[in-house]
Amino acid sequence: MIKIAQFGEGNFLRAFADYYFDVLNEEGGNYSVSIIRPCDQGSLDKFVKQKNSYHVVLRGMEQGKPIERIRKISVVKEAFSYFDKADYERLATDSELKLIISNTTEAGIYFSDKDDMNHLHNSSYPAKLTAFLYSRFLSGLGGVYILPVELIDNNADRLKECVNEYIRLWQLPEAFLNWNQKENFYCNTLVDRIVSGYPKKEEERFAKLLNERDELLTVGEPFGLWVIENKGNISKFIREGKHGTEVILADTIEFYKKRKVRVLNGSHTNMVFISLWTGAKTVFDVMNSRKLRAFVKETLQQEIIPFVSNDSEQTKSFAKEVLERFENPYINHQLISISLNSISKWKARVLPSFIDYYEKFGKIPPNLTLGLSYFIHTYRSLYKKGDAYYFHVESETYELKDDKNYLDFFLEGGTVTRFLSDKIWGVDLNGFSGLTEAIKENLSLFQRDIKPL
Repeated sequence: MIKIAQFGEGNFLRAFADYYFDVLNEEGGNYSVSIIRPCDQGSLDKFVKQKNSYHVVLRGMEQGKPIERIRKISVVKEAFSYFDKADYERLATDSELKLIISNTTEAGIYFSDKDDMNHLHNSSYPAKLTAFLYSRFLSGLGGVYILPVELIDNNADRLKECVNEYIRLWQLPEAFLNWNQKENFYCNTLVDRIVSGYPKKEEERFAKLLNERDELLTVGEPFGLWVIENKGNISKFIREGKHGTEVILADTIEFYKKRKVRVLNGSHTNMVFISLWTGAKTVFDVMNSRKLRAFVKETLQQEIIPFVSNDSEQTKSFAKEVLERFENPYINHQLISISLNSISKWKARVLPSFIDYYEKFGKIPPNLTLGLSYFIHTYRSLYKKGDAYYFHVESETYELKDDKNYLDFFLEGGTVTRFLSDKIWGVDLNGFSGLTEAIKENLSLFQRDIKPL
């Protein structure tokens, strides 16, 4: 058996990675997924209730015709919390464990010198992974293949750096450091599938269709691409080709990563707040709005596509596919869900295109600047109720989720100039001629209830 430790129980991994491994089992494979909830937020009660099984619905358009495929996923064999120490240790020291997968969002892979190996309750995912791997090392077992799917550049390289930093911080044996270097294969990855999650307002239809109520039901699009850095003997455990998801083992994922993050994810992040304030609630709403659709297309054509690669035609073709995927009427992709951790997303997905445009033309990109202006306007509109942060758009109230320090920064009256500083972005955005002034001007328009789009 090939066992997989999966850090994260969210919709994406269940509709993407678990779907893929479930298909491999149908094709004769022998895979088993153990889900680990890496933080104390949320609950695994639904997994217990449903004995770790659930359904994935892939729906969209193929060759001009609507399709809807429903698959029962049974590859998940257990789900437990990181704090269930006995289960955690048992899995770490299982000789059949070959793969570790994670999705802890762009903000999840980081190092903190405040993390204590003996008190990892509020520590980072890399800190918890270090402890997991150390248990495996002490048991005398070999390494594993580590496949993070977080959307940051060189996600596996960064994760490995963090693990090595924790080994040094905690003064763990040099032999463990060497083991981590030589035995474990950290493979950079790129993932691509739009997953909208639980199909609210369709509960009754699916209950009748499935003859049961599935509280873990999740919906995604048929398109799926997983590009994985080809290291060691990973082809023994990961099969290339189309298996519910198309998998590519590549010497480098750089091109695929840059194209996807900038074109698809960059478009998502830049459209979110401008669209919410214009009355849209889903990506499909955006594409059905003449004004918003034109904004998204113009941003792609003028401010993103020219800076992805020298082969602009290939990028244009990919962008066309992306726009068609945005038009999928069967994916209820909520804009507010895309807004999760927007600051880290803007930094990873939009800032590189912004910088490339500025360096080529010597001026700020107008549409990306407008998207950033709406972004800041939203954060400045926040109010706190209990432990949650909200903002109003006409008759709608939305909860915004991001790093608490950033949210409190705006609640406490943080200025635009301070927000654009290098402490947040790694580069001082105030240094881009005209940006600070443009954002302040847009914010003044918002205050007068004037929308500059």
